[in-house]
Amino acid sequence: MKPLDMALTTNKPINTWTKEEIKEIYNTPLMELVYQAQVQHRKHHNPQEVQLCTLLSIKTGGCTEDCKYCAQSNRYSTDVKAEKMIKIEEVLQKAQQAKDNGSTRFCMGAAWRDMTGRKSGLKRIGEMVTKINEMGMETCVTLGMVNEEQAADLKKAGLTAYNHNIDTSREHYPNVISTRSYDERLKTIDNVQKAGIKACTGGILGLGETEDDHIGFLYTLSTMEKHPESLPINRLVPIKGTPMEQELSKLPKDSNRKLKFENILKTIATARLIMPSSIIRLAAGRYTMKEHEQFLCFMAGCNAIFTGEKMLTTMCNGWDEDIELLRKWGLKPMKSFRKEKLPTTKIDDQPSPQPQPASANV
Repeated sequence: MKPLDMALTTNKPINTWTKEEIKEIYNTPLMELVYQAQVQHRKHHNPQEVQLCTLLSIKTGGCTEDCKYCAQSNRYSTDVKAEKMIKIEEVLQKAQQAKDNGSTRFCMGAAWRDMTGRKSGLKRIGEMVTKINEMGMETCVTLGMVNEEQAADLKKAGLTAYNHNIDTSREHYPNVISTRSYDERLKTIDNVQKAGIKACTGGILGLGETEDDHIGFLYTLSTMEKHPESLPINRLVPIKGTPMEQELSKLPKDSNRKLKFENILKTIATARLIMPSSIIRLAAGRYTMKEHEQFLCFMAGCNAIFTGEKMLTTMCNGWDEDIELLRKWGLKPMKSFRKEKLPTTKIDDQPSPQPQPASANV
């Protein structure tokens, strides 16, 4: 059976994809790929619902990591300065503002490598999580690496999801970051999933990677024992003062390491086909996209966005702008605490689907 037919006919998510199978799906002619991704999307999600998320930086700058794209690293000369964690009262005000504007998931980010030696900080964040949940909003945090005990504490506080991106393919990763290994990232994701917290993990497109790296990135995510609950797709916003901005500026115009919009679309559509029950979020860099480009991303399987005032250190599309956009497209906010419809099961545990043409699933 062809990989595309296998994706469209299976009843449960597959965790045994090979890079060759993913590559074949990724290289499907673009119009067909987007169409079949939309078919898949409608089988597993309400096509009218979009998860609206708002992200707040609760501790900005001063990070010890060397991620080449990040303005918050203390190794680079950018406009971002190290700040202390903001007060709980301010966080709650921002959460209420987000809720009033239609957001149903509130995300909080802190520029830390890990949570080692941050017991008081973890306790304060736990209080934020509990109080925001009491507002009727889902909560997500991104705090760097966490161990099993720290993940368990966040679960007790009521945390809905934990964001920890893999960023790119395993092969390209060493070209981007040296202070944290790929396996350390995967370990944190495993720790939060074991604690019963939903994993929000995706990556950044435009880090000087190739199409093979997009396939490798999708391979890592789709072969996890449990697919990510949500999968953010970020489009890099090159920031002056970071090594990545300097490297990208030197690439020739015809370089295969220059990101094209079609690569974003193909990555989203392929992700939708091989990880059908995951929420796919158009994240940082969306404000650089034209309206028709965003529309195509939704046609390819996106069903979540970040909306509000800011994305950590970069711009974000505003609530009023997004509300009008969704109204025009006939979409509505996804309710908080939506139950997952499908459990993740390995293909070995399920009956083999009968071959049939992809068009039969319309």
